[in-house]
Amino acid sequence: MIVDVEKMSYGPDAIAHLESGKVVFIPFGVPGDRLDIELTEEKPRMARGRIKEIITPSEMRIPLRAPDLLESLAPWEAIDYSCSLEQKRMIVRDALLRVGHLDASRIEEVVTPVVACEQSWGYRNKLEFACMQNAKGKLDLGFHRYGSTCVEPVSTCPLGNDLIKESPKKLTGALRYALGDAASDLFRVGVRGSTITRSLEVALWTVPGKIERAFVAKALKDAVGASSLVRIIAKKGSERRVKKLEVLSGSGLWKERIAGCTFKVSAPSFFQVNTAQAEKMVELVMEGLGEVDGKLIADLYCGVGTFSVPLAKRGADLLCIELAGSSTANLAENLASAGAQADIICDDVERVLPELRDLDAIVVDPPRAGLAKPVIERIAASGAQRLVYVSCDPQTLARDIAHFESRGAQLERCTPVDMFPQTYHIECVCELSF
Repeated sequence: MIVDVEKMSYGPDAIAHLESGKVVFIPFGVPGDRLDIELTEEKPRMARGRIKEIITPSEMRIPLRAPDLLESLAPWEAIDYSCSLEQKRMIVRDALLRVGHLDASRIEEVVTPVVACEQSWGYRNKLEFACMQNAKGKLDLGFHRYGSTCVEPVSTCPLGNDLIKESPKKLTGALRYALGDAASDLFRVGVRGSTITRSLEVALWTVPGKIERAFVAKALKDAVGASSLVRIIAKKGSERRVKKLEVLSGSGLWKERIAGCTFKVSAPSFFQVNTAQAEKMVELVMEGLGEVDGKLIADLYCGVGTFSVPLAKRGADLLCIELAGSSTANLAENLASAGAQADIICDDVERVLPELRDLDAIVVDPPRAGLAKPVIERIAASGAQRLVYVSCDPQTLARDIAHFESRGAQLERCTPVDMFPQTYHIECVCELSF
């Protein structure tokens, strides 16, 4: 059946309509394509299809640079970059309209154009590979296909920066050699590289067991020039429950520099994967807060201090709240390195918030699931006059904005930031006043 692609969804799927009017989701289509599709699933209100033939390609369809990444790390790589930015702004607007129930004309006023990334390839400072045994019983590194447990082996990743883009092939050979039969205990390999500090760390995620530490360390240092090598012992499928972190060689920390601040990050700790765009987000957060010197500000879900350290350096009286112990340990060191001070609370945000009083402003950067209702209620009742909400999911952001506005807040500006070119992922920095 023939369909015309209208727009992109928040995912790898393009959106079109069947003759019946039913919406159909088509992976890897491009707005403006005329496609011959085959339905793979049909439900009363929607359908899914796959492309049989591209009858008329869209003017926005471009040649694939990395075809082996289309179904994993780069599902939007067939879309011209300028078109992808327009689609991402549209996704944010649609979420605020449908989920946030904001007025359409107001949405046009508050949602800015997407902050583009100067490098639409080669922007990632971190790559994480799934591990698999190939048909010959040897270790391969690759990426999970979207919505699947299948792993697609890769030898290179042009989304990675110059320091790490060739790491899959180099690490595969080194790990096969160094681990031998013990390679079956490996289930994830992470590599972080900074083109600014030249720091490069490799993290091996394994189940408990013995490895030849010195032998493995030398092999990986020779292969990729690792300045730090760590082993994270965890149960496969429960990576968040780290049993132990072993430093096999080097400092055991990765270093990056953003907004004039140096950050030391341990392997289990979160850090933005796009350094250049993270710096732009820091600028947006600072703009949203205005003058911070002497103001009492809480940074919720603060991580290793991407926003906390610049805020503390600018004179904010800062409360940093983060549950992950590895992140708060990194945060303390990052503040000390910057000659800055802040109160660090390693605890759950929902539990700590009721104890905070007389706040001037709040910064919040929650996980993809957004904020729990009690957290929203306590932020609204905190007395803070300004809130800067950093979000990685337009749907949960829109839901939470609606809750905040029902409690007297006002969304003043929403700035989408393209942290992940070639993908559908979007970060937003939102400014709200009370």
